[in-house]
Amino acid sequence: MAAGPASGKANGNANLHQRLATDPDTVERDLIKLVLTIVELLRQLMERTAIHRVDQGDLSEDQEERIGMTLMILQDRMEELCDRYGLTMDDLNLDLGPLGSLLPRDN
Repeated sequence: MAAGPASGKANGNANLHQRLATDPDTVERDLIKLVLTIVELLRQLMERTAIHRVDQGDLSEDQEERIGMTLMILQDRMEELCDRYGLTMDDLNLDLGPLGSLLPRDN
């Protein structure tokens, strides 16, 4: 029997159902993982921006010191939150399939 529009719709609903399937026991952890992934992405972006500004000489010594301390504290808090929820920093690096990983692998 040939697959018609109705079977395509049925497959689409099955795929949608499969994508939305969540485990109630891990919803909180999965949500925290998503939030921490976004925060880590922003932290790395801020770090690279700060390094670029330091390289360009745009910041005073005090500003460099404050940015450095802020990034170190943020890194410590990220590690504490990962520990609290049983995650590693590698867990935050999402696999984007053919696009590679979300974050650089060297961190």
